Amino acid sequence: MRVDLFWLDPVASAPPVWSLGQTVKVGTRPHEIAGALSVHEPGADYLLFWDSSLGAPDEEAVAALTGSSGDVWHAGLALGMAGLPHMIDFVDPVWRFNRDPDLQIVATSWRLTLRACLVRAAVLERLGGPDPHFETLAGASLELGHRWIRGGALMRHVATLIAPGGWAMDSPVLPLIDEVRFIRTRYGRMWSAWACWRHWRRGGGLMETIHAYRRRSAPAASMPVGFVHDPVPSLLAAEPDSTPSVSLLIPTVDRYPYLFNLLAQLREQTTPPLEIIVVDQTQAGDTVPDWASNFADLPLRVIQLDTAGQCSSRNAGLAAARGDLILFLDDDDEIEPDLIARHLSLMGRLDIDASCGVAEEVGMGALPPSFGLIRESDVFPTNNTLLRAAALRVSGLFDLAYDKGERADHDLGMRLYLSGAHLVLNPAASVIHLHAPRGGLRQHGARVVTRSSSKASILGRQFLAPTEGYLWYRYFNARQVHEALLIRTLSTLRGTHTGVRRIARMMAMILLLPFTWRKNSANLRIGREKLVDYPDIPMFEPVSTGEIAAL
Repeated sequence: MRVDLFWLDPVASAPPVWSLGQTVKVGTRPHEIAGALSVHEPGADYLLFWDSSLGAPDEEAVAALTGSSGDVWHAGLALGMAGLPHMIDFVDPVWRFNRDPDLQIVATSWRLTLRACLVRAAVLERLGGPDPHFETLAGASLELGHRWIRGGALMRHVATLIAPGGWAMDSPVLPLIDEVRFIRTRYGRMWSAWACWRHWRRGGGLMETIHAYRRRSAPAASMPVGFVHDPVPSLLAAEPDSTPSVSLLIPTVDRYPYLFNLLAQLREQTTPPLEIIVVDQTQAGDTVPDWASNFADLPLRVIQLDTAGQCSSRNAGLAAARGDLILFLDDDDEIEPDLIARHLSLMGRLDIDASCGVAEEVGMGALPPSFGLIRESDVFPTNNTLLRAAALRVSGLFDLAYDKGERADHDLGMRLYLSGAHLVLNPAASVIHLHAPRGGLRQHGARVVTRSSSKASILGRQFLAPTEGYLWYRYFNARQVHEALLIRTLSTLRGTHTGVRRIARMMAMILLLPFTWRKNSANLRIGREKLVDYPDIPMFEPVSTGEIAAL
């Protein structure tokens, strides 16, 4: 293993002794680092970028990181990069990774700084190095981190990469020119114009904003995205363990035909589960008597609940689960025989806490290209995710504020992420989501109109759900929430039509825009008011060994 040190020093002082690889002395400006990388001889497995002001890096700590799961390790949050760039709040305000985790835990973060960053050489080869057109190292580092995490690099913030005395709580100064270049490079010209307008409306200087937007600079080079992640070396060297036990959790409400179809497919799994827990919330008069006897060959456990609710039902199932891992499925999923095996393969190869699968929605068209990459997951689909049960000990179970409402899965995913759990998107583990016309959240009047169905009609609109407003206020600040509300409301103007129907929808949505704003604002207020009584998050108490033996 070879780790080359890029010693960042504006005065070219003597670098420390470095035994893990070669040492390259370079300045701290983005174009200097980009230039040094362009002529750097190949052969290194990793590159360590290190600011001379932090003192000598710890070789043992660096070597230890190369044996852990991931592609990039950095100390960006510990060096003041939290919350930057400010203008991302105008274009992606409530993106999961726009909320920073606690800097003192090891957690996923794209807000790196090249002042303290260890990266696999394959990431630089595949996804590129710093953009030399940024004015500051901070601006180039942020664009780099955003490009890498979107391109599939697994990125972890590790504050202990530097000594606690080297932590810097003050954010570096990021000029407006770099802020705008970040938005234009990562989100495009339209969003950079929008962000500049919102910056000006929020009190930014008009002429300064116009100058930053109109400044001519070469665009960032187009980089191919995605690459093969190497297995964790320590796992390869270890003795193979037995396959971890998997508990399947399936809540259902009055959708027996779909449930029976899924259970029949579970018979064909190449890796059988320890148990299949079905939480049946169907009203007593609508239940199918003794339906479980048709599946006596499966390790089926049925929990009957009198009151329906997707959070309370899943919490009941989790409280009874005995497996090391929990596979969340919906009753209207269709699965392949190797679904469990595909999830287990990724978790074993990368040593992660969750394999977040993908769902192909019937009638919704192809998934975006980003869902074809193994990458840090900003989604937590409870219709296809395999989760290490131990991760719930820190995050807790489902928040009952979302019972019968939307975004319960996103909330649990957010808490897992903030607790340091490593969630990775697994495009190889795919299900077909049939979107049954009854049952599920529709039973409670939620998600009757989806984003896709609204855009496919002339007058359809998907309003902000109160529980989504609750989620926004739980994890984001007031400015971010306001910007998200504005974007959500204006997004109703766009549809999937062409020609005359596209014009007709646009005109209808413009006329309805004041009502849409009032409705979304009202639901947002309802969500904020829920903070008085919530969160209500039960703690996870795993089934004890004695209880398992008795079952």
